[in-house]
Amino acid sequence: MTNNRLEWHALQPVTDGLQPPNAQAPDADISCFAAVQSRLYNGLTLLLQTPAKRPLMLIKMPENVEYQALLQDVMVELNDEEEAVLTGGAYDFSGTAVDLQPATSEQDNFASTGGIHRADWIENEQLFGCVRLWKENLVLEPGLVHKANGGTLILSLRALLAQPLLWLRLKQILTTQRFDWHSPDETRPLPVTIPSLPMKFRLILTGERDALADFQEMEPELAEQALYSEFEENIQIIDREALGLWMQWVLKVAASENAGPIDGDFWPVLIREAVRYTGDQDTLPLCPAWLTRQLQDAALHGDGTLSGESLGTALETREWREGFLAERVRDEILLDQILIETEGEMVGQVNALSVIEFPGHPRAFGEPSRISCVVHIGDGEFTDVERKAELGGNIHAKGMMIMQAWLIAELELDQQLPFSASIVFEQSYSEVDGDSASLAELCALISALSGQPLTQQIAVTGSVDQFGRVQPVGGLNEKIEGFFHICQQRSLNGSQGIIMPAANVRHLSLQQEVVDAVREGKFHIWAVSSVEEALPLLTGAEWDRETGPCLLKLIQERIAQITQQDARHRPWPLRWLNWFNQS
Repeated sequence: MTNNRLEWHALQPVTDGLQPPNAQAPDADISCFAAVQSRLYNGLTLLLQTPAKRPLMLIKMPENVEYQALLQDVMVELNDEEEAVLTGGAYDFSGTAVDLQPATSEQDNFASTGGIHRADWIENEQLFGCVRLWKENLVLEPGLVHKANGGTLILSLRALLAQPLLWLRLKQILTTQRFDWHSPDETRPLPVTIPSLPMKFRLILTGERDALADFQEMEPELAEQALYSEFEENIQIIDREALGLWMQWVLKVAASENAGPIDGDFWPVLIREAVRYTGDQDTLPLCPAWLTRQLQDAALHGDGTLSGESLGTALETREWREGFLAERVRDEILLDQILIETEGEMVGQVNALSVIEFPGHPRAFGEPSRISCVVHIGDGEFTDVERKAELGGNIHAKGMMIMQAWLIAELELDQQLPFSASIVFEQSYSEVDGDSASLAELCALISALSGQPLTQQIAVTGSVDQFGRVQPVGGLNEKIEGFFHICQQRSLNGSQGIIMPAANVRHLSLQQEVVDAVREGKFHIWAVSSVEEALPLLTGAEWDRETGPCLLKLIQERIAQITQQDARHRPWPLRWLNWFNQS
């Protein structure tokens, strides 16, 4: 039973011997970006090299200011290697005519030297400029497309999809490489004819996956010809070099936000929180918005220097500030309004683990759930009460059917199972979905069939396949901490703990108080790979063995007993009764 128990050092990412990076060199920004975003860097470089053939690039990335600002900074550094070329023209209004001459100076009203320009949201005049008639004088005001003439324009795809007419005009400019002036009032034409302006620029559209899909459906030919790349949200930490690269990336984000100096003890705390964010000890986030928030919060709780203590205080304060709902749910359990037992044994009852996400609430939190199972003599039907009550989702129903299939295959019956079972999430009043409780449901079913009690001191999470293997699930940190806090407030007795999938060990980044309790032997976490490994921890009995009692034999004996009783009490066939009466 102790072979599956995790040691405390497996519950958080390893940060021992971590070497803080040196101060970033002034010219290291572009090389850092090229290293952590190699695919995107390649696409941006290619866009600058072939502006005439491929003036459009689509980039999958979140549409917020931090991402666009970062993209603009990189493009500026790449563009600095090119020599600025004067483009555009000079409009001259004389009498009743407007004349256009090629630009000879940067001071010309519609001259441009290219550059990198961006906008998160755009309106018609902001993008295309406008024509104004003031005291019989014609005034032409440039827009973003005029400033980006000869350069690159970065726009939000969401903004264009919300304003289709803007996109249609922008598409015309992009394909014809000319800008035509239009009257802002469709009922009133322009007072004079204004010559069209030669215009050539590169266009980068950024958006989430669904926005890119809408654009692809709307403009299939353009989308097919456009360059495509993605901003990678995470980096895989495969060695010390990759970790150092990530730390340099954090320094780059910190420099862009003018954050204070970073102490060495800041990094382990940031890495533990980063693992909670990504859900993987070998994956760290590159999201500038998330990193900026951690840096800013740490600065607010420090004295100008970013330290482990300031970031730890910021994280604890944030959790407390956002923890009202989690505390109320926990109070309901502690006041016995939601019945969760953390001591003793029960037949057919087990503690499962759930993650609760309330709409409009920023933080998911873990909550133990009581699953119960009762069996009775029947025709072998397994009743999923959640499904019957239309409170169970399709994935939950799939998990139920899979675990039933494993059990029936293990029993190797020659006839139909003479028992029927009913499984339910007790005190559940909303939809239940997901298969992360299928291991717990299977253990409750086996307990009810065998009559062997389950300990209530251990909670279970994990899904199972048709071969009894335990598969990984999500939300492990929140699930474990949710059960731990209930046990802690009821007093830890040294026997309580969690059974979780072995494949989920790499996802752990638990709160320090949980790690300390495991180190002191007050709380335990077991990682299992199969149903056979979980059952002894919960029941004290093995599932199957050649000699001695086991759960499988208990169930088979009970089935045989019921089958024999059923045979003895089975009524005589009618033809036999007629024969006796005649004789």
